[in-house]
Amino acid sequence: MPPHIMPSFCQPPFASMAELRNACLSLPDPDPKVAALIGERDATLTKPPGSLGRLEELSIWLGEWQGHQKPTLEHVQITIFAGNHGVVRRGVSPWPSDVTAQMVSNFQSGGAAINQLARNAGADLAVVPVRNLMATADFTATPAMGEEEFLDAVSVGYTAVSPTLDLFCPGEMGIGNTTPSAALCAALLGGTGADWAGRGTGLDQAGVNLKASVIDEALCLHAASLNDPLHAARCLGGYELAAILGSVLAARHHRIPVLLDGFVCTAAVLPLIKLTTSALDHTKLSHCSAEAGHRRLADALRLKPILDLGLRLGEASGSAVAIPVLRAALACHNGMATFAEAAVSQSDVSIQ
Repeated sequence: MPPHIMPSFCQPPFASMAELRNACLSLPDPDPKVAALIGERDATLTKPPGSLGRLEELSIWLGEWQGHQKPTLEHVQITIFAGNHGVVRRGVSPWPSDVTAQMVSNFQSGGAAINQLARNAGADLAVVPVRNLMATADFTATPAMGEEEFLDAVSVGYTAVSPTLDLFCPGEMGIGNTTPSAALCAALLGGTGADWAGRGTGLDQAGVNLKASVIDEALCLHAASLNDPLHAARCLGGYELAAILGSVLAARHHRIPVLLDGFVCTAAVLPLIKLTTSALDHTKLSHCSAEAGHRRLADALRLKPILDLGLRLGEASGSAVAIPVLRAALACHNGMATFAEAAVSQSDVSIQ
């Protein structure tokens, strides 16, 4: 079944940057009672305490956000947000911007890696060509987006998330988008372009050096705006990055757990945690990308990857591979017998 192509423009739920900021600061918490109940059940299952490692942690995380003692993964959504970038004109990618639209068509026809991985994971797949793939401005000359454009892109992502989901996985496609991602990291976490620029989709070392210098130009130009995380996202980001930010914010408001993908997705939500330190508590990092800077970014956000497979494709591919791990966690938690049910003697030794 081909992925659903979702609308690329939206009636903004946020009429102003102030309204968006307020939404970023007004976040619901997980359900501690459910977390406690899941922990209590786990202690009675026919296994030594802690023997399923992070699978036990993942069950609690899913349950406390879904609000169910026996969480489920019946409605899992992967949504790829696609966008183009004016800074590509500066030579920061070896691929032309036309490839973004070509890959969207590939997603639609079922020929991309994510189509296969989503099917394998039992997840629905949707594609959103944000603002019809119009490119942002070149951020070395002017802000990547005006406020209205930025709010529209955030709104596209926000409204793409159904409140009925059990798990949401944002993905991205956008030629050149590791450049704004690296720029955001430098702006909000410190450092220069050289500290965050990587090879992206195949740059040689000269290309990486150019990319780093382009990022430094943008950091200098927009220095006055970079103390505000949302304005940093507007000046240095991209339409698909803004949509990812909006989608992860919507998932938090709906109490939906989120799997983050690689470098671009993680950088896209960096402004949220810079506004509120608990803003990403409903997220887990699916994997650590081979793209330079992702491990450093994950460490800065205290996000521990579930997988580490050397992926650097994007498209939510890492999340799609991690979904079966979550399914394994729930299969054990929901399906295992307790010691009493199985008539198995329980150890009286406390495992530290």
